[in-house]
Amino acid sequence: MTAYCSCFVFFFFEKVIKHMKNRIIIEGGKLSLDDFIAVCRHDAEVVISEDAKGRIAASRATVDAFVDNSDIVYGVTTGFGKFSEVFISKEQSRLMQKNLIVSHAVGSGAFFSREIVRGIMLLRINNLCIGFSGVRYEIVQTLSDMLNSGVHPQIPEKGSLGASGDLAPLAHMVLPMIGLGTAEYKGAVLKGSDAMKQAGINPIELMAKEGLALINGTQVMTSVGAHTVYDTLKLLDICDLSASLTFEALHGIISVLDERLHALRPHNGQIFAAQNIKKLLNGSHCTMIQGEGKIQDAYSLRCTPQVHGASRDAIEYVREKVEIEMNSVTDNPIIFSDTMEGISGGNFHGQPVALAFDFLGIALAELADISERRLERMVNPALNGLPAFLVNNGGLNSGFMIVQYSAAALVSENKVLSHPASVDSIPSSGNQEDHVSMGTIGARKALEILKNTRRVIAMEMMCACQAIDLGTKKRLGNATQEAYNIIRDKVSMLEYDREMYDDINNIENLITDEKFDKIIKAL
Repeated sequence: MTAYCSCFVFFFFEKVIKHMKNRIIIEGGKLSLDDFIAVCRHDAEVVISEDAKGRIAASRATVDAFVDNSDIVYGVTTGFGKFSEVFISKEQSRLMQKNLIVSHAVGSGAFFSREIVRGIMLLRINNLCIGFSGVRYEIVQTLSDMLNSGVHPQIPEKGSLGASGDLAPLAHMVLPMIGLGTAEYKGAVLKGSDAMKQAGINPIELMAKEGLALINGTQVMTSVGAHTVYDTLKLLDICDLSASLTFEALHGIISVLDERLHALRPHNGQIFAAQNIKKLLNGSHCTMIQGEGKIQDAYSLRCTPQVHGASRDAIEYVREKVEIEMNSVTDNPIIFSDTMEGISGGNFHGQPVALAFDFLGIALAELADISERRLERMVNPALNGLPAFLVNNGGLNSGFMIVQYSAAALVSENKVLSHPASVDSIPSSGNQEDHVSMGTIGARKALEILKNTRRVIAMEMMCACQAIDLGTKKRLGNATQEAYNIIRDKVSMLEYDREMYDDINNIENLITDEKFDKIIKAL
């Protein structure tokens, strides 16, 4: 009976914990990166806290007072941008807010992915729940109902300057809320009004300040950047794992991982990367000590901790900026209920994260850059004792020759994409908005660099396993042997030329499906 009760209690609490993980309470300003991913990728339910509801109500009451008193407050009783000198009456305010949305929905290009759209909606909800935006609770509830029901507005990727927030893409987010635009619902793309109707959600009529509060902010660039930095943090350990396999394939000198060496240059990322690679190689007989067979390795092996570590430090910096931005009030004007003020400032300007996203792209590009150089050392017979291009019967077979070409092309593309977007600025709105951040472009570029870098790492891992098969007969490390086995379960050794894009795809899928996570977590 006791054993039965224990099992029942365990089962009950396991169900409770699982249910709690599937519900994220939005308190406003307390959203974590893990919570963000739970909602965006795993469809966790969003619930607005009671405290947030109170703050929203107080903020709205202040806006209503501005309108009733005909106070001059930007975006509430005035026009926008260059039209900020134009007074808008109470009777005109609703039409002005609708006009704001329809006139600003001029995005271009392909649509953002489902998960990025969910992130945009979630971050907008979180921003409004902090309670300085002046919207009615109905606005927040409608947006959260859409998120929970799976009504995903179709939002074009291009069209934001990242200055007065992400105006154009966020306007596309709002269109289905007012019965316009298009949205994806249960796998089908529908008119916004039809998607809302099928989901059982009533469209809303915007009142004073509400259209502006929904589109004036950095939620688009932040959603793209948050997804990118989350996946980049996951990729960092895979980069160390890939480098470790190459260390064994090329019989690298592990003296360069000596903790005393890195303690003398105490950058956190560098120290961590050296320790990580050393742990991954624990038990290996394929590496050597300095002086045993050679004195030095090339920089792409010898300096891996320094390069990987520098990228780690950069990416940690970006994560800090993203988490701050996720929980910031970034619209305009900001409503201070305690003093009955609406202050028009510049919190919508994307510069703090625009710089970070450019940095993120550069840090990612360097991981691919050094990976491709390690790959080159494995396929180039002038740089190792392995068969040319890692294949027997060379000439008849090209082996991994064009794998290096493809990796080099991706690295070169990354170099172009790494040009910072944040150094550019084009004035807009009659020169009222005369400095812009281009932060959304920076975030989108970083995401593209991430995809290219992940592909290059998959190529390195494939080449390293082939080089190990052709070269060493010695024991691999405990962790690297596990990684080798995981890869060989999906991709066999290359005996003769074959289509290899599927092999690369399979290894890339192992990375994205987190098949190496067990190895990493065991370190």
